[in-house]
Amino acid sequence: MKMVYVDCYVILAINDNDIHNIVLSYLVHNCYKETVDSFISCTGMKQPANCLEDMEMRKRILHFALEGNALKAIELTEELAQDLLEKNKDLHFDLLSLHFVELVCSRKCTEALEFAQTKLTPFGKVQKYVEKLEDFMALLAYEEPEKSPMFHLLSLEYRQHVADNLNRAILAHAERPRYAAMERLIQQTTAVRQCLSQELGKDVHPPFSLKDFMKS
Repeated sequence: MKMVYVDCYVILAINDNDIHNIVLSYLVHNCYKETVDSFISCTGMKQPANCLEDMEMRKRILHFALEGNALKAIELTEELAQDLLEKNKDLHFDLLSLHFVELVCSRKCTEALEFAQTKLTPFGKVQKYVEKLEDFMALLAYEEPEKSPMFHLLSLEYRQHVADNLNRAILAHAERPRYAAMERLIQQTTAVRQCLSQELGKDVHPPFSLKDFMKS
């Protein structure tokens, strides 16, 4: 394999098949089924066994979680991975909190309070959930919860965070990687480049920035 040295780093030639597999892993991980079909067709790759089995179901689950129908996401998750939420209390709490937030945003405060008392309050027996519960319950004190100090709990970013954790948990439950190959590769590359930057010193090479690297 040919090696080229650029700015003190070794640049290795990468096989096209490896690149295709990395891209396919990312698409499957994020449930882009139509794009997966097109990508396989365009590259002439063989459809990987088993990787497409639960993609449509995962896609539906993530859609419901992101669109505010967390109870449906829970229902489908229990169908796909029966004991997942029973074992992963943190994830179960986060999904229930999404439904609570949806009720608050819909100004259904009485219903939100009743839901919290029946579904969320039992988590308060464990200390690590107490502060979270207080933050969520505090939303009820504001006529405009989106302007409260806890506004981030109403954000798309929070729903995306929960959905991402749910997706990873489902994949792990099926004994598949929690992270796509592309994400793991970026994590490893970033860590290595940061270590090299520290070893070479700032005078030789500036600290590595993934954001800057993507622009280069």
